[in-house]
Amino acid sequence: MGRITGPVCRLCRRDGLKLFLKGSRCDTPKCAIERRPSPPGMVQKRRSKPTDYGIHLREKQKVKHFYGVLERQFRTYFSRAERGKGNTGESLMSLLERRLDNVVHRLGFAPSRAAARQLVMHGHITINGAKLDVPSYLVKAGDLLRVKNRAKSLQLVHAALAEFRRDVPEFLSRGDGPIPEGRVDRLPATEDVSIPVQANLIIELCSK
Repeated sequence: MGRITGPVCRLCRRDGLKLFLKGSRCDTPKCAIERRPSPPGMVQKRRSKPTDYGIHLREKQKVKHFYGVLERQFRTYFSRAERGKGNTGESLMSLLERRLDNVVHRLGFAPSRAAARQLVMHGHITINGAKLDVPSYLVKAGDLLRVKNRAKSLQLVHAALAEFRRDVPEFLSRGDGPIPEGRVDRLPATEDVSIPVQANLIIELCSK
């Protein structure tokens, strides 16, 4: 799957739930899935019962769309989770939650994960005092994220924080001083995942 360049609201309608791909717009009546909850397509025909493979594939696609990762990236995360200790599904979701762009978004520094990726790539965020412009960087327990002390960076983040309407997850903590910062208190667990997902279906599909 290549990078999605068309209307991202179609992805929410296809997956049947809000993926929060357009920031604060998803919390308003303008959200496409609330106005048109049916799957995208000009002709709505009676759809046959989804196959077992289709159910597994849709679960994987939903997670990829939510975190904004491509197929090769997803396979890399799966391989790493499979080699690790413990439940593979829980490890996979923990790795995805640890992505720097996801953490920046969940701290409220960006209205969406796409905006968080751009914020990181343009050098507006530092990790433990060092500039890092890799959105796929996996944060570790104890990492300190801080907005770069320059006017443009602070303007972007303060604007996002003014519209932030969701709670900061328990594995993170945020300081709302003149220069916003956040800390990774611990690695994310199953209860910290912000999307309803049946990880066992993804593992069954990727293990074939």
